[in-house]
This record gives sequence, structure tokens and C-alpha cells, in this order.
Amino acid sequence: MSLEHSELDRQQVEAQLGRPLRGRWGVAARCHLGVPMVIENHPRLEDGSPFPTLYWLTCPLLIKRASMLESAGWMQEITGELTRSDELRIRFAGSIDRYRARRDEHERIEDSGSTPGGGPDRVKCLHAHLAHQLAGGENPVGARTLAATGWPDCVRPCVTPEEAEA
Repeated sequence: MSLEHSELDRQQVEAQLGRPLRGRWGVAARCHLGVPMVIENHPRLEDGSPFPTLYWLTCPLLIKRASMLESAGWMQEITGELTRSDELRIRFAGSIDRYRARRDEHERIEDSGSTPGGGPDRVKCLHAHLAHQLAGGENPVGARTLAATGWPDCVRPCVTPEEAEA
């Protein structure tokens, strides 16, 4: 995927997030209404500093639902399951490897000890794992988060082209 986006994509994502975006990015996933729901970022900003995440969840509905799960302690539950399930831990480690490989396709970043969204032994951010899953990352934590939040079944776009231009 190239990290390019249309002017409409930029307007819609900035309206979804309520702020201007930095760095190079492209739309990694869209909802059934064609609106961006996940963006993929270059691992570095223009000034050379690392960008905090490869995939960024932009769908306002899923952001809200994932936040509610986090507030309810869901991250601790999944982290506990990682300690008890070798199968989940292996699948989760594989998703982190795929995440890093995809990031390295843009630019290789030497890890400083932190792993994407937590992991491999703990879950730190459901939003990051959900974004990875929606972007096709086969992330078991993201898949569980999506199952718990449900697919957004909006009947109208969260941001229309007219609203994005405003």
C-alpha cells in the first residue's frame, strides 16, 4: 500500500479525529459507506522522529466502543488470558511480527524495547490492535475487540464530504 491519500480522505480523517494529521499516511481500511476507518502511517515524521503507531483507528464509533472496553478492564482480561493460553500467545506474537514486517516495508525502525499496542505479554491499547485487525493484520486481540464492539452499522457516513470541507 502506498502512503498516499486524497484531499477528501484528509478532510474526512481530520474531521473524524478533530485535528490536523502529521506525516505520510494512506487509508488502510474503509467502512461499508466508503469512509476511512483506519489509516496506515509512515514510521517517521518529516523531522525524523518516530511515529507512535503504524495503524491508527479513525472510525469515531469504533474509537468510542474500544474506549468503553478499555474502561471496563478488558485489556487486563486479555492480558490474563495471554498468560494462560499458549495458543493465544503464539498467535499474538505472530501478529506483532507481521506488524513489524509491514512497518519495516516503509522504513526499518530499530525497536527501543516497546512493542506495538503492548505485547507480547500484555495488551496496552485495544484501539491499536483493532486498527491492525481491520487493516488485514490477522491480530487475535484486534479480532476479539471487533467481536466485542461489533462492526459499525452506520446508516449514514460519520463525516460527509460537505462536513469535511467545513
